[in-house]
Amino acid sequence: MSVECTRLPSGLTVVTETMPHLESVALGTWIKSGSRNETENEHGIAHLLEHMAFKGTKRRSARQIAEEIENVGGELNAATSTETTSYYARVLKDDLPLAVDILTDILTDSVFDEEELAREKHVILQEIGAADDMPDDVVFDRFSERAFQNQTIGRSILGTPETVKSFTSDQIRAYLSRNYTTDRMFVVAAGAVDHDTLVRQVEERFASLPTQPSSPPVMDVARYTGGEAREERDLMDTQVLLGFEGKAYHMRDFYCSQILANILGGGMSSRLFQEVREIRGLCYSVYAFHWGFSDTGIFGIHAATGGENLPELVPVILEELRKASEQIDQQEIERSRAQIRAQLLMGQESPAARAGQIARQMMLYGRTIPNQEMMDRLAGITTDRLTDLAGRLFFDTAPTLSAIGPVDQLVSLDEIAGQLSRQTGEVRKAAR
Repeated sequence: MSVECTRLPSGLTVVTETMPHLESVALGTWIKSGSRNETENEHGIAHLLEHMAFKGTKRRSARQIAEEIENVGGELNAATSTETTSYYARVLKDDLPLAVDILTDILTDSVFDEEELAREKHVILQEIGAADDMPDDVVFDRFSERAFQNQTIGRSILGTPETVKSFTSDQIRAYLSRNYTTDRMFVVAAGAVDHDTLVRQVEERFASLPTQPSSPPVMDVARYTGGEAREERDLMDTQVLLGFEGKAYHMRDFYCSQILANILGGGMSSRLFQEVREIRGLCYSVYAFHWGFSDTGIFGIHAATGGENLPELVPVILEELRKASEQIDQQEIERSRAQIRAQLLMGQESPAARAGQIARQMMLYGRTIPNQEMMDRLAGITTDRLTDLAGRLFFDTAPTLSAIGPVDQLVSLDEIAGQLSRQTGEVRKAAR
């Protein structure tokens, strides 16, 4: 397998990885712009644009877009995140020109018809309603709102019913022209693809894209605040999310944070799973995660449990955080490295996963990261670095707590902060 990269005179970047043993190819366009690039009155417009791109162009109706890709057995989809948006297809190798044509068509010639816009607004309103019926999703939205109060990074990607209803076609076009420019776009393909052929096709079809935004994209610097959001609902379980400010992608401690999250709650052998579920039986599911953004991050622990176990749940989690700041075994690091390495290599067996991996690396680092370099970064993580990081993550930043369900027996954020403060004193006293 080989990775080739070409930056066109327009600023558009084309990257391919040839996987000659495959008969298919995964192709996508990734834009370094997401919900965080919305202005104050655009909450939800990035996601709406992603939907509207499939609703008709000057050459194709919405039905024709769907039929043409499915007539050849292909797949077409898109996704909006906080800092990126992607449009991608997977087809057999002989049908790559069609996939290129459709993707470029929807990104350069969408008409944003008013009738289609009205219908799609209704679809998204249903999506918002469905998401609100899923407490394990809502708890994450409420968490982000409190962790980054009054900021676009803390807002839900879907928007609100009020904002979605208010959008016009002109607003969508304004967001697109400001953010969908060649200097922020990456066309990536993995599988049975010839690099030079794809470059020629992309250069021709994307020629109409603006090379510079009409006004600079908006993305304010993130300010982690911490806070609490709890919502009483008549549910069997309480969804609980406890978190702290994490590390940005470019920070030295980013990979260290990934390892720490894996050790604490990355699988059935992790500390939280063993202590919270296996030994104490406090919940069915518990895990830790670390999300990186361009200038900040989130380190969180999510669990769901019945009311009778709720008073004990958070104190047990806090105790595991304290233990992580005091001692981590080398064996735990080795196991976490092995898990990350396996995930990395297994993901590269899928052309779609590999294309996504390449696109993320290009957007974040401006280049692809060789596997060995990735493992070398992980190899430099020691037990001392992990315990030091745990102390700073969990005891030097304000916590954020989000909970939905029967929450009356859940400890308050003040109690959690007080417990962490006491543990900080104990840890520092022990270090002296």
